[in-house]
Amino acid sequence: MTAPLPRITAAQRRARLVRNHLLAPSLRKAGAEEVAHALVGLHATDPATVFLAAAARMRAPTPAAIDRSLYDTADGTPGLERIRCMRRTMFVVPRQLAPAVHAATVRDLPRHRADAVARLRQSLDWDERRYAAAEQAVLTTLTARGEATASQLAADIADLRQQIVMSPGKPYEARQRVSATVLGVLAAEGRIRRSRPTGSWTSAQFRWAPARPLPRIPAAEAKSALARHYLAAFGPATLDDLKWWTGWNLTDTRKAVAATGAHAVELDEGTGYLLPDDLDALGNDAPPAPPEPAAALLPGLDPTPMGWRHRDWYLDPEHTKSLFDRNGNIGPTVWWNGRIIGAWAHHRDGRINHHLLTDPGQEARTAIAEEITRLSAFLGGTRVTPCYRTPLERHLAA
Repeated sequence: MTAPLPRITAAQRRARLVRNHLLAPSLRKAGAEEVAHALVGLHATDPATVFLAAAARMRAPTPAAIDRSLYDTADGTPGLERIRCMRRTMFVVPRQLAPAVHAATVRDLPRHRADAVARLRQSLDWDERRYAAAEQAVLTTLTARGEATASQLAADIADLRQQIVMSPGKPYEARQRVSATVLGVLAAEGRIRRSRPTGSWTSAQFRWAPARPLPRIPAAEAKSALARHYLAAFGPATLDDLKWWTGWNLTDTRKAVAATGAHAVELDEGTGYLLPDDLDALGNDAPPAPPEPAAALLPGLDPTPMGWRHRDWYLDPEHTKSLFDRNGNIGPTVWWNGRIIGAWAHHRDGRINHHLLTDPGQEARTAIAEEITRLSAFLGGTRVTPCYRTPLERHLAA
């Protein structure tokens, strides 16, 4: 007879979430690099998310301190790398994790390049030689300049100013400069990287710079390493959670989890996996209480709410439509002891406006008010609007 799997309750998972994701004041870190390491990485599609996600988990956050982690260190090498990785999405990851994250998630680069050449051949009658020449021109220009925006590169390199039609005949048909295709492939290959934006920390117009080559790691080894980091931060989690988070297929997900030595456990959602040391620490006893009342204001696309495919254990399903857009991107959220209980937005008059979807009690309301004061101090006079708007965020911002 097969022994039953150890059971991990939703309450135990929420307590673990608070601790591992640094959502209580006593758990906050000194710098953005420590925060990114705890969460494997920070979503970076929206530039403001990186700063707000780090600030929510730092003891004394300032935009300048987070900026230094992203772009400056004593030896001139940033402590954080901005790369396209999980689900072809931009993340900021710790420099030491970047090689494994890149190798584990960037799939079929030769095909990516071939598709780009085919697209330009069809639209502009380019051949591989012309494409290679455009790439080399970009690399030569960036080496000479140090860094440049896409517009600056296009001003220097005539071929980049040409335009192609994307998704012809579709309702979302659009024209795009060749620079977007060429720079996208070079970035995916790790040959160039995004540097500082041209404006404030909320700006989405980045400069490009030559990238330091990442060490090569075998794909299977890299996937095992990434699965181990994910389970350390997000476990217990199901195969479906990890498959969704990474963008892997089910076969690769199963192999990666097996290589970590993770143990199967019983969750409300089915079978989950937890690393051996974490299972021993968590045990099967009553759920440990959070270290102290844990309120947090997390930004849109924060890595915590975007870390699992199955979310019922920390989010009431009835609130999903208010908090997510149609593509599954979450807006800014209010948390209490490991559960989403509301949303917040930066009102056009400058104040932080919030709405609670359930009544968490006076202790929670007091802690949330303190977090609003802390976030307002961090923002100063900077106005933040998420790049992906959700129904409740739009309502609160207006």
